[in-house]
Amino acid sequence: MKKSLLLAGVACVLVSTSASAAWTDMMKSPKMYVGVDYAYDSFDFKGNLDEAESSYNSAIVNVGARMDRIGVELFGQWSGKRTKDMADGKLKTKVNAYGLDLYGYQPLGCEGKYDLLATIGVADYYYKGEANGGSDSNNRIGWRIGGGAMYNMTDHISARVVGRYAYIGAKDLNHAAEVTAGLRYSF
Repeated sequence: MKKSLLLAGVACVLVSTSASAAWTDMMKSPKMYVGVDYAYDSFDFKGNLDEAESSYNSAIVNVGARMDRIGVELFGQWSGKRTKDMADGKLKTKVNAYGLDLYGYQPLGCEGKYDLLATIGVADYYYKGEANGGSDSNNRIGWRIGGGAMYNMTDHISARVVGRYAYIGAKDLNHAAEVTAGLRYSF
């Protein structure tokens, strides 16, 4: 019994020491970066905005930090206005968002040039619709999940492509699907 307890204690110390060393190695050199993306979004409008255009082009600016295989990123996203002709006038809509995403990185190959990505996050979606002199707008926090790939061209410049699903669950905006492509500069 005493030998079992001794072995269990030694195993706990070894496991906690290796986990602590791995965590210390992972956290000692975060790489900060800034980036820009182009996004193509497909929004599922409903209710008062049911007839709104569903596809949008957006610009995204982000800043983040990568610590080996995990990272965190803050972003802001702005779409242009979309206009749809209707029988009783024009319906103009736009969607903007800002939020936080967590990233997981899985390096591919020995050279570290390619990474597979997984992401999960939260965003505040703001949408506005205008028709016949009236307007309706709303903010709603939604969650996002996605995956993609990144090519590290140099130590400082990388290109990234990510596909995402976002559940918004608002009165007039249910969910969104998005594909982004952009560049990152790491310092």
